[in-house]
Amino acid sequence: MHTKKLFEIHPVDIETYQQRILNYLPPKIVDIHTHVYLNDSIDNNAAGNSRLVSWTTKVAHQNPIEDLFETYRLMFPDKTVIPLMFGSPRYADDIDAVNNYINDHSQEDKAYGLILSKPEWSAALFEEKLLSGDFKGAKVYLNFAPSYIPRNEIRIFDFLPHAHLAILNKYKKIVMMHIPRDSRLKDPVNLAQIIEIEEKYPDIKLIIAHVGRAYNREDVGDAFEVLSTTKKILFDFSANTNEWVFTQLIKAVGPKRILFGSDLPITRMRMKRITEKGTYINIVPPGLYGDVSNDPHMREAKAEEVDKLTFFLYEEILAFKLASISSQLNKNDIEDIFYNNGINLLKSIDK
Repeated sequence: MHTKKLFEIHPVDIETYQQRILNYLPPKIVDIHTHVYLNDSIDNNAAGNSRLVSWTTKVAHQNPIEDLFETYRLMFPDKTVIPLMFGSPRYADDIDAVNNYINDHSQEDKAYGLILSKPEWSAALFEEKLLSGDFKGAKVYLNFAPSYIPRNEIRIFDFLPHAHLAILNKYKKIVMMHIPRDSRLKDPVNLAQIIEIEEKYPDIKLIIAHVGRAYNREDVGDAFEVLSTTKKILFDFSANTNEWVFTQLIKAVGPKRILFGSDLPITRMRMKRITEKGTYINIVPPGLYGDVSNDPHMREAKAEEVDKLTFFLYEEILAFKLASISSQLNKNDIEDIFYNNGINLLKSIDK
């Protein structure tokens, strides 16, 4: 029994879930993208890392597995949710302890884990760590790239080296990737290296997180035209609320290559996302997340807006719902995206 109160449930949350989400979602859900960590493992270097946006730290300084499942209970009271979990780079001072925590709480049909990996590990060390537990693959982070590389010059292979890709390919594992560079999904270097991974490492299950960080139309360019030629690359739409982007994704790759992810605990945030001049902005209740005046991605709501704000995660699902309707997806497609694609992927990976 969870004893502490994580967050408030407001009338707008109940109304949103009951009237607009409950019947849209299947009874079982796989959350392919969620963070689990303890605050006693904070990495002080990562905490000040300019490669990371700061607003994501304002929701939860810890998210033990008990909090994750309590969040599911509160936000999806009628559903069974199975997470794929991994640590957070901000809370990875002792990365072995972080990965051991994930592995210790992985359980068939209940929760699965990815190892948090660092690019400086040798191939032999990476293989040893990957096989040390029931890890379904690896979560890689751009901020683990060598510190001398300027943020916008980081390339995928700077934090996901070929030596690691070869090991992941050998064991047919997942790699969950948050792509680098300011141009995000449309960046030609990113696109070229994503396609190179698919061509050179055909047995890897590559998941592009957050639809390639395409949170605005301006992040897309010709990316979906380029990626529509791929055969296996998967996409999760975690922490993204852009209906137009979702519609283009569905058109490009179809429902069998799309996965639901929450990016919890970040998406416990109470907010509404808008875009202005190619930048996403989270509209939040005044004072709820401290002083947000210096954050270009945060803005306080006007008084008349506050009672209308629900959870980031609900906003994500509602945006995808609109895209699925305009794309004429059927009930089976929705069940694939929110459950079947994820569980089939996880079950396909040997221990």
